[in-house]
Amino acid sequence: MHKSAAWPLTWMYCTLVVYASLYPFAHWRDQGIAPWSFLAAPLPRYWTGFDVAINIVGYLPLGALLAWLALRTRHRVPPAWLAVACGSLLSLSLETLQSYLPQRVASREDWLLNTLGTLAGALLALYLARRGGLVRWDRWQNRWLAPQSRGVLVLLLSWPAALLFPCAVPFGLGHVWGGLQGLAEASLGLVAHWFDEAQLHSLLPAIDTAPLGTSAALASVVTGLLAPCLLGFGVLHQPMHRVWLSVAVLAVGVSASGLSAALSWGPTHMWSWLDATTTAGLAAALVLAIALARMPWRWACALVFVLLCGHVALLNQAPENPYFAQTLQSWEQGRFVRFNGLAEWLGWLWPYAAIALVLGRLRVANGEPKIDP
Repeated sequence: MHKSAAWPLTWMYCTLVVYASLYPFAHWRDQGIAPWSFLAAPLPRYWTGFDVAINIVGYLPLGALLAWLALRTRHRVPPAWLAVACGSLLSLSLETLQSYLPQRVASREDWLLNTLGTLAGALLALYLARRGGLVRWDRWQNRWLAPQSRGVLVLLLSWPAALLFPCAVPFGLGHVWGGLQGLAEASLGLVAHWFDEAQLHSLLPAIDTAPLGTSAALASVVTGLLAPCLLGFGVLHQPMHRVWLSVAVLAVGVSASGLSAALSWGPTHMWSWLDATTTAGLAAALVLAIALARMPWRWACALVFVLLCGHVALLNQAPENPYFAQTLQSWEQGRFVRFNGLAEWLGWLWPYAAIALVLGRLRVANGEPKIDP
């Protein structure tokens, strides 16, 4: 039996909505007015098409996921009503909380547009279900995937989003050392009055970082691309299906990295990261993935563990992207600032979540999928 991916995907998207609505989570204060007073506020003077579109489109996937979840659980409440009620209540709660954030403005219109987007997503999901979408999805799962594939599906679907934040090396996820160092320095700053500066710096471990050489950069690209391919091998039955997955992983990875560069430096620099080393890494990863298509699933999971451990160890010895400061500034001043930090967190945590998942799968005693010769 396949466990539905609707639950984890819904929770992940709710997290995205909460993050985007309450960013930057700083300087909370009470304005001395009722937090729900925005419901009776006059109509706004200025309104743009981008504001309307982002409020509708942002909640459309949530409505679809909630309706999908209601269909899966066969809830007594009609799926459309349940999805709209949950999405509208979430939006109303977040708009109310925005009354306490100085950099956010609670808006009745945002709430209504969010509700409209939830309704549109729910109706779209119900339409697809009536056209046989869920039946085809179940049939595809039974034909292509091994049982208990929910965690792998969630990780593979979140991998492109993790690539949106600029990486130190193309496809290099898990570069946490800089973030951990900043968090440690911020934590030590709370007790700075007890120590002098030299003592504080002595408490932080020192790791020498140096630009990766050509061979190390090539290895990082290959392992960064091969890991999601082999992760999918753990739940796919047929070798040919694994080959198609490998091609799809490379195509999606290149597209996500190009989109990240376009958002960071402009469309003219969309493919500036695709140098000779990265191109060679792409080709090598595809050849290796095809060569390993008949590998037993347990071996694939074990190899994912080894590759990701080596990948993050190698990557965390590299300095931050030389364009990091410029990129961060452009994101902070752009329209995508609310999603910047979440994409960064995904990029940090994705390899470690994959490592935990394959370790769990390796402990499974029964239900090993068979690979046809």
